[in-house]
Amino acid sequence: MSATTDTLQLTPFEVLADYERRSLAHIAGMPEEVEASGLWRGIGFRVGTRYLVSSIAEVNEILTFPQLTVVPGTRPWLLGVANVRGNLVPIVDLRNFVEAERSTLVDSSRVLIIRQHGGSVGLLVDEVLGQRNFSDEQRAEAEEESDARYGRFVPERYQLGDVFWGLFSMAALVRTPEFLQASA
Repeated sequence: MSATTDTLQLTPFEVLADYERRSLAHIAGMPEEVEASGLWRGIGFRVGTRYLVSSIAEVNEILTFPQLTVVPGTRPWLLGVANVRGNLVPIVDLRNFVEAERSTLVDSSRVLIIRQHGGSVGLLVDEVLGQRNFSDEQRAEAEEESDARYGRFVPERYQLGDVFWGLFSMAALVRTPEFLQASA
């Protein structure tokens, strides 16, 4: 029996279930993950002179700097709220939150949209450097994060060439009591 004859004998539900089964078997990235165990992928970004990377699963979207509405009575690191496709999203200057030093907006500035309890939040970073792949061998266990302000968000680092990339935990950031309390 040919594939065409088999398809004609299936109910519409069975045809859709077969399409789903075949499409799930070809999910993008699945063969790489199976073949390259120990490979880790993230979105690389820069805050000041610091190179950071967060899991692709933690970053939902990358935007150019949106138009903001300032919210009075908030901490200096909360820049305001932006309308992102009909949703109000608070925009946080990540450098100002961590280092208490305000970021300068330049053409390369971007906003990383991440999820937190109760909705999304945008993090202003100096530059997004794209997807980065790291292997277990590149983990720089001997060298811990030297800056305590970043240490609570950077549990480990990876070395790629001459650059050390801090693995920045967005989950740790959004659970920080100071981050949750944006009112001044």
